[in-house]
Amino acid sequence: MTIGGLTDESVEVLVRAARPVTGVVEDYDSLLDLIGDRRIVLIGEASHGTHEFYRERARITRRLIDERGFTVVAVEGDWPDAYRVNRYVMGMVGDTDAEAALRGFRRFPTWMWRNRDVLTFVKWLRARNDAQVHPATKARFYGLDLYSLRTSIEAVIEYLDRVDPAEAGRARQRYSCFDHVDAEGQAYGHSLLYRGAAPCENEVVAQLEAIRRRSELYLRRDGWVAEDELFYAEQNARLVRDAEEYYHQMYRAEVSSWNLRDQHMAGTLNALVEHLDRRSGDTKVVVWEHNSHVGDARATAMGARGELNVGQLVRQHYGDEAVLIGFTTFDGRVTAASDWGAPAERKHVRPARPGSHEAMLHAAGLAQYWVATADASVHDVLSQPRLERAIGVIYRPETELQSHYFEAHLSQQFDAVLHMDRTRALEPLERTPLWDRGEPPETFPSGF
Repeated sequence: MTIGGLTDESVEVLVRAARPVTGVVEDYDSLLDLIGDRRIVLIGEASHGTHEFYRERARITRRLIDERGFTVVAVEGDWPDAYRVNRYVMGMVGDTDAEAALRGFRRFPTWMWRNRDVLTFVKWLRARNDAQVHPATKARFYGLDLYSLRTSIEAVIEYLDRVDPAEAGRARQRYSCFDHVDAEGQAYGHSLLYRGAAPCENEVVAQLEAIRRRSELYLRRDGWVAEDELFYAEQNARLVRDAEEYYHQMYRAEVSSWNLRDQHMAGTLNALVEHLDRRSGDTKVVVWEHNSHVGDARATAMGARGELNVGQLVRQHYGDEAVLIGFTTFDGRVTAASDWGAPAERKHVRPARPGSHEAMLHAAGLAQYWVATADASVHDVLSQPRLERAIGVIYRPETELQSHYFEAHLSQQFDAVLHMDRTRALEPLERTPLWDRGEPPETFPSGF
């Protein structure tokens, strides 16, 4: 018998390889054994709005921090917004509680980081760090993304105002190139293509070079804080340079802009490792991003289109020191918007399409479990090309096949996959009547 292209024998193989997730501490003992002493663990999500993905990712990360010496959590969030959280969890001067520390995430979609699960994790991280004596054993929180053009410009100038007022004046002059669009990235890209505006490439490169050239001057203050603050400022200047190029390309070549973004995130990860290695060596990092960034693009339709991603770049750079972990779900609910910039809604997730990876994993009949894709018994079952679902911040069930599915080889894409069969919507910190009401069952699209 065949279920959605999956034979009874294949289902039995999958069931034997499955490690159930039941909520007990021992759920991930074998996963930690798989990770071993490796330094980079990328943990994905099949949507930006699923409670179980965030909850289980945090459970795994806590164990990696407590038991395996991981000291960095790097997320698919903007660098300056995440650094505000880092200051809080490191006990530096700033916000007095975790909710306030997350207020830097103001750009759509705010629920992606301003939600109950992240709040709980940040509270845990601060309490855990407070119990550590030496800064090297504290776990930090960073962002890898490059959308924060204006915020990063402001952060560079704020830093230079403190350490080098004369250079701050020059930075204001250089960055004034963006004044005609109020340093908004999409408006900048639009103005280059449709209004013939002059690009700011030379200015942003000059500012990054100036900070690097004067770094010894800025480090005359002793201590970890001075080094971290310089690194923070330099990364903001690098972000402005990369964001200028990203938005420059946005309206010209879709694949190019995607690649620029993931190259920036992978480059930021490498810079973090190098920065922290100079102090303690062998820095270990957990990365939280969407499956589309974490899974190896070479095993998906993305790679066939010429796209690369963080997972691919990390494997190429770190080799066997990296582990890639993905998430899937069959159905349930998700927090997502209907359009970019629209309010968050609680939407129904359609049952996965027959023959998809999600339908295959659903056929095992287990509520929550994980599998190691390299297991000899299950590798061939998982290596077959099938459709895989990806829900970002926007979910359009009415066009789900076209909008949210792509072909992938699961065993080549990830080292392990966690399947949460029926999932719940992530709870935003700012709940609205629209989110509370949810999508009524009668509007749930039927058929395929």
